[in-house]
Amino acid sequence: MSQQWWSWVLTLIGLTGWWLTGRRLWQGWAISFAVQALWLAYALVTSQYGFIVASLAYGAMAAHNLRRWRAEAAARAEQPQD
Repeated sequence: MSQQWWSWVLTLIGLTGWWLTGRRLWQGWAISFAVQALWLAYALVTSQYGFIVASLAYGAMAAHNLRRWRAEAAARAEQPQD
């Protein structure tokens, strides 16, 4: 796959994660986190090292929000139902 196709595919995966997050699904953050490994590989293969910093920052943000959303969902599930 050419370098340009990689960037399009990775962008579509990332947008899917954001779309799911917008629908208030924790899986969106999980996808957003996971795709960062692919962006990291892309950065290394294409020698576009700025993407390394971006993938680490976006990955940290996605991991933080994934943990937070999962904790909030667990707390809501434990609340007594009226």
